[in-house]
Amino acid sequence: MKHLSPKRLLVFIAILLPIIILASILLYTKSQGHMRVNLALLGFGISFLTSVIFIIFLYLIVFSKINKLFTTLKTYRANSDHPSPSPQYSKNEIQNLDLEILAWADDRKDEIERLKKLEVYRKEFLGNVSHELKTPIFNIQGYVLTLLDGGLEDPSINRNYLERAEKSIDRMITIVDDLEAISQLETGELQIEPERFDIISIAKDVADAQEMKATAKGIIVTFPEEQKPILVYADRFRIRQVLVNLIVNSIKYGKEYGETKIRFYDVGENIMVEVADNGIGIEKEHLPRLFERFYRVDKSRSREQGGTGLGLAIVKHIIEAHNQTINVMSTEGAGTVFTFSLKKG
Repeated sequence: MKHLSPKRLLVFIAILLPIIILASILLYTKSQGHMRVNLALLGFGISFLTSVIFIIFLYLIVFSKINKLFTTLKTYRANSDHPSPSPQYSKNEIQNLDLEILAWADDRKDEIERLKKLEVYRKEFLGNVSHELKTPIFNIQGYVLTLLDGGLEDPSINRNYLERAEKSIDRMITIVDDLEAISQLETGELQIEPERFDIISIAKDVADAQEMKATAKGIIVTFPEEQKPILVYADRFRIRQVLVNLIVNSIKYGKEYGETKIRFYDVGENIMVEVADNGIGIEKEHLPRLFERFYRVDKSRSREQGGTGLGLAIVKHIIEAHNQTINVMSTEGAGTVFTFSLKKG
């Protein structure tokens, strides 16, 4: 009985009830002969007709509303941002509605958790933006106040302080430009302009431009020997930006007299680009958040190195704008490996 659908159960009751009434009249009525039979048939007919009308009423009113509610809820849940898999439905409309309501409740629970995480992220982001901008602003304020208090007439410090103020202004401009770039990449305002070019040539140009920084730490940047040109189809300017960030980071956080290896691999329809160093590495707990805006593994050291904390976030957005992926692997004390894919040209 418990496996019957509500519709079948109603039909069963509609048939059973008149039979019970018919049997009751035949067994317990005091009328004799044809009168008792007629009363039994009349009771059977009335009860059967009443049951049929009741079933039609339930089907047209109640079950139609249940089906409409089920369809609406199912459609709403399917069109949400992160719907859970649909449950296993049966022929029981009420049970299906119950399953859909439970699935909807689970989705809302997950959505609330995501919103809580986003709220935490929003607060961290605003705090980081405030901190990053506050430092150069306070520096500029200090230099300007010193100059206004008489330092402007002192040739030993006036030019020096103005140059320091200029560096702080440049840092603010860099932060704002990076934030604008991320915003444009996220909203799609910054369009990718793909073209065919040699990825090895671009990587070598970037490495050559960073030669002085690498030499100062005794780091060598190596490429595969005698490798033929590898053509990719991507935005040349943006991919150069990606390589600059990854190679500069490998030099900044690489150990003295270490090595940065740049390798290229043919992977089906894509080219895999790898930038690896044997530097200080990154603790495992930091890896999941490495591409977040303003996230720093070592905040004090990162600021000393002059970074804005937005570089890897921009890198990730650029690669994703190409419908490709970027990954990082790292072992603390052994080094870090960044790999990203690009479509073959």
